[in-house]
Amino acid sequence: MSKGLKREYSIGEEIGRGRFGTVCRCSSLASGDIFAVKSINKSLLSDAVDRDCAQREAKITHIAAAGNPNVVQIHAVYEDEAWIHLVMDLCEGGDLFDRIAAAGESAPPMSEADAAAVMAPMMEALLICHRRGVAHRDVKPDNVLFDGEGRLRLADFGSAECFGDGKAMRGVVGTPYYVAPEVVLGREYGEKVDVWSAGVVLYIMLGGIPPFYGETAGEIFEAVIRGNLRFPGRVFGRVSGAAKDLMRRMLCKEASRRFSAEQVLGNYSNKP
Repeated sequence: MSKGLKREYSIGEEIGRGRFGTVCRCSSLASGDIFAVKSINKSLLSDAVDRDCAQREAKITHIAAAGNPNVVQIHAVYEDEAWIHLVMDLCEGGDLFDRIAAAGESAPPMSEADAAAVMAPMMEALLICHRRGVAHRDVKPDNVLFDGEGRLRLADFGSAECFGDGKAMRGVVGTPYYVAPEVVLGREYGEKVDVWSAGVVLYIMLGGIPPFYGETAGEIFEAVIRGNLRFPGRVFGRVSGAAKDLMRRMLCKEASRRFSAEQVLGNYSNKP
C-alpha cells in the first residue's frame, strides 16, 4: 500500500475485485469524505499493453470526467513500485448488470421507460467523451454504475483511447458480446464502437439476451461479424417498433451508417 495513500486516506473494507487488483472503500483523513480506491497490482500486469492501460486510465478519465456528471471522477492517484492506486467516486447503488440480473426470467427485464432512464444519461456521458476525443471501448452493464442518489456513472476507462485529428484507433479491446464488428475484423475504427456496445446493452435491457451469441469468444465474434440482428417474439413481443428501429440503427454493421451518440441521445431528448 502506497505511503502517500495511507497518509491521506483511511482504507476500509474490500467492495470489489478485478483481474488486476481490488476496490476498497476509503475515507479522507482531512475531510472525512467517503471514496473508493482502485488498487492495481503491477505484478499482475502481464504485458506492456496492460501496463500502458493502467497508467493511462487516470489521465484519460480526467479528460472524460471533467464537468461530465455521468462519469466516475478520479480524485487522486498514487503510485509506487508495486501498486497504482486510483481514488475515485464511491458508487453504492450497484451496477447495471446487477439490475438486469435481478429481473430474473421476466421478459423484458426492464421496461422501455426504465431502459430510457439508463440510456439517456449513458449516451450523454458518451457524447461528451466523444466530443473530447475519448472513446471508452468497453461499454457494458458491469461498467455502468449508480451512485448513492441513483445517478448513472460510466466507469472503468482502462481500455479507453484518445482519437481525433485524423487519428483512428486499432486493436481488439473490450468484452466479446459488446465488441463492434470493425474491432473484431482488425480494421481502423472510430468512436461509434461505443454506440454499438450501447446498442447491445439496450438490447439486453429490453430482451434479457445478447443479440449475438456463442459458446466461445470465437463463436461470439463470428456472430458479431455476421450481424444477423433478430428480435425473437417470445422476448421482444412487447417491445415497440420505435425501440427496435433504434437498436437497428445502433447495431448497424456499417459504421458510417450507424447512429452517433448525439443521434441516439436525440432519440430520447425528443420524447415528451
